[in-house]
Amino acid sequence: MHGTVLTFGTFDVFHVGHLRILERAASCGVRLIVGVSTDQLSIVKKGRPPVYTQAERCEIIGALKCVEEVFLEESLELKRDYILHYKANTLVMGDDWLGKFDEFESMCKVVYLTRTPAISTTEIIEKIRV
Repeated sequence: MHGTVLTFGTFDVFHVGHLRILERAASCGVRLIVGVSTDQLSIVKKGRPPVYTQAERCEIIGALKCVEEVFLEESLELKRDYILHYKANTLVMGDDWLGKFDEFESMCKVVYLTRTPAISTTEIIEKIRV
């Protein structure tokens, strides 16, 4: 365990799956920095606006004891810049992105964590609508 860990996500309608993956990401290093998708990026990624605003989502993520710093992720294409800016030793992503960030292995360790089964923001939103 060493250095700075960087991870990214939308983190809309915060749930236990989010908490677990962030705690596991934090255990991969000394400090965890989290890029929270902007509202616009969330629309691009998910095809819908988030339930909570980017400011609210940043406040929630920033309140977690396992998170040292939060910033807004403006583009998926800026991952390399974020890794360099925050001097990340490890990039942690959910396994739904498996293999998509292997190009950064020359810059830092890339780790894909399994997601919590049967928990997703989309499923939670669907349950609420019913």
